Order: sequence, then structure tokens, then C-alpha cells
Amino acid sequence: MTNDTGERAAPHHHDAPAQDAERHLSQEETDLVDSSQTLSAKGVYSVIRREGEEELARPIKSLWWSGIAAGIGISTSVLAEGVLAAELDGYAYRELVQNFGYTVGFVLVILSRLQLFTENTITPVLPVLARVHKGCFRQMLVLWGVVFAANMVGTFLAAAFFMGGTVTPEHLAGMMSVSEHYAHAAGWSALLRGIPAGFLVAVLVWTLPSSKGFELFVIMLFTFFIAAGDFTHVVAGAVEVFLLILHGDLGIAAGIGTLILPTLIGNVIGGTMIFALLAYAQVQEELNPSGDAP
Repeated sequence: MTNDTGERAAPHHHDAPAQDAERHLSQEETDLVDSSQTLSAKGVYSVIRREGEEELARPIKSLWWSGIAAGIGISTSVLAEGVLAAELDGYAYRELVQNFGYTVGFVLVILSRLQLFTENTITPVLPVLARVHKGCFRQMLVLWGVVFAANMVGTFLAAAFFMGGTVTPEHLAGMMSVSEHYAHAAGWSALLRGIPAGFLVAVLVWTLPSSKGFELFVIMLFTFFIAAGDFTHVVAGAVEVFLLILHGDLGIAAGIGTLILPTLIGNVIGGTMIFALLAYAQVQEELNPSGDAP
């Protein structure tokens, strides 16, 4: 492009002020500054949306087996809590310390990239909100149904395994005490306590793309808070429910109707209806400033 005198005009750069301010930096220092920048909200959204699109495109059989593995894996949270509860019996702050055991299953499941239902209250929801394609809402419902059912099968198998004599009587007693504590939050209480848990798991998922190298700490931080706050998580809680049912301390209808289903609803409210919608709303205008469909 030329100016009125026929001379070639200098190109206009929107980042010229930033370049001027950093002209004293060497190229190596500039590269270090660039690599130190954290992901923007749009960047985090894009990472999770892509993951959601990949999950929606996975075969049902893959989701099923991954969901069963996640249900079995999350049972290690209850196992670790039970072991700590038994070993620390009589010690001050036992209940607070045993909550660290709750983080074990989440570390296992999340870092292994297994299908945990509560992670899916945000990951496949973002492609639906962005209207990636017309069939993605139906795909999300199928994914939710398959993963939740598989998680429940996995947790039941794990509970039956524990009841079959694979843990010591002392540790099993510790697991039963943890399970009885969850059973006290039945009905409306389970639903209300499930909302913060669903919200925190969604926050965890949103935080992970910016936590490279610190994933373990981030997972433990949020899941410890879920346990310490006495919030209810439907998959980890299902292990406790099935332990109580198999032990004869709880009826099947009561376990499903007053614990699992209310917690499920609370987790969906916290993860999808609150956090996922807020997360999408904060970037919607930046993704789509013209108001057209994304």
C-alpha cells in the first residue's frame, strides 16, 4: 500500500507499543516472556471444547469400558479414606487427615484419562453451547448415559470386591464408617451438597490446562476440599452406597433414591447449570464479537 506521495507506507502493527516497550529484551528473553504467559480464558475454553468434541466422537464401547475403569478407580478414594480412618483411630484431626485419602481415586482417574461422569458435566457441554453441529446435544446425552451407567457398574464391582475379603477387617470397618457418614446426607441434603462438588470438579477441569507440571497438586487441592467440606460426589459416593447395601445396612431403593440420584442432580446443577454456563458466558463475546453463531 502507498501513501499520497507514492511512497510505500509502513505496515501497521497492533502490537507496536508492546514491541517498543520490549525493545531492550534480547530474543532469548522475549521467548522466555512468551513462554511464561498463561492461557487466556479463550485459550482454556478452546482446549476443553476440543477435548469435548473428541469425547463426543468416541465409540460407545470405548466410553463404556473407560467408564467402568473409572468407577473401579475412584473406589480407591474410599479405600484410602478407610485405611487412614482405621490407622489414625483415636488421633486428633483424624477426620481432616483422612480426607487426603479421598484425593487418591481422583488422581488415578483424571491422570489416567478415564471417563468420570462429573468431568463430563462440563467437557462435552461446551461443544453443545457452541453449537458445533446439530447432533452434538443428542451425543452429549448418550455420552452422559453410557458413562454414568458404566461408572455405577464399576463402583458396584469395586464394592463387591472389597466385601469379598480383599481388605483387612480393620480397614473394611474404616471404609464402612466413611460410608455411614455419607449416608447421613440423604435426600435434599445430598442434592444441596452435590452442587458445590459438581462446581468444584468443573473448576478442576477448567484449571488443568493452565496447570502444566502441577496437575497432581491441583487435583488434590480441589478434591480434598470436596471431602473436607462434606460435599457429595455421585461416583465416589456410589462406592459407599454399594458397600452399605452389600453389608445389609441400607436398602437398594433408599440407596439409589435418597443418595445416588439426589447427588447426581446436585452435581449436574453445579457442574453444568452453574459453572459450564458461566465459563461459556465469560468468553462468548470474545469468541463471537459480531453476534453470529460460533
